[in-house]
Amino acid sequence: MSGSSPARVKICGLSTPETVTAAVDAGADYLGFAFIERSKRFVTPEQAAALAAPVPSSVLKVALFVDADDAAIDNVMKVLNPDILQLHGDETPERLIELKSRYGVTLMKAIAIAGPEDPIKSEIYRDSADLLLFDAKPPKSMENALPGGNGLVFDWSLLAGQKPETPWMLSGGLTAENVREAIRISGAEAVDVSSGVEDAPGRKNPELIRKFIKAAKSVGD
Repeated sequence: MSGSSPARVKICGLSTPETVTAAVDAGADYLGFAFIERSKRFVTPEQAAALAAPVPSSVLKVALFVDADDAAIDNVMKVLNPDILQLHGDETPERLIELKSRYGVTLMKAIAIAGPEDPIKSEIYRDSADLLLFDAKPPKSMENALPGGNGLVFDWSLLAGQKPETPWMLSGGLTAENVREAIRISGAEAVDVSSGVEDAPGRKNPELIRKFIKAAKSVGD
């Protein structure tokens, strides 16, 4: 990891007050709320707003969407007012430019990684995304795979030689046990976790959240 600053950490798919509190108290930099109805981590805009109400403004709220239409995003923007829109579907650069014009917020585009050719695909978003999220690409054989949060790891060295012009975050199967190595190999300055701090899909564990954040932020100590 370049520099001496600790990694920034995003805890994604939060759905209960105690896990939000655990994340904030442990030093999370971003809190992610999933607006994907088929996900076990799904929350309504009203639920997310209630969870985020006590969160200090220094901790950024991230709204996760997959190929959402304007009406769905409008509702979340009005009720939650997130700092970042995380786009985890097949959104094109043109769609990101539309969203930036419409909402004026930070846009994070997820890029699925399986082979050496995949990180290069992020280049098409150079002029439209403010942040990139490199996540593991689910195999075609994986039934009911979600766009993210599947607990899959990819080869972190695929990113080691990449120096995207756009700031980026590492995701995909990260846990308290492997996040230090993931940061060391990939050079990530920010990491994102969902399934790695859960007892079961959608059931976050406050202690696992604390352990993950402590491990991620201890790199370089």
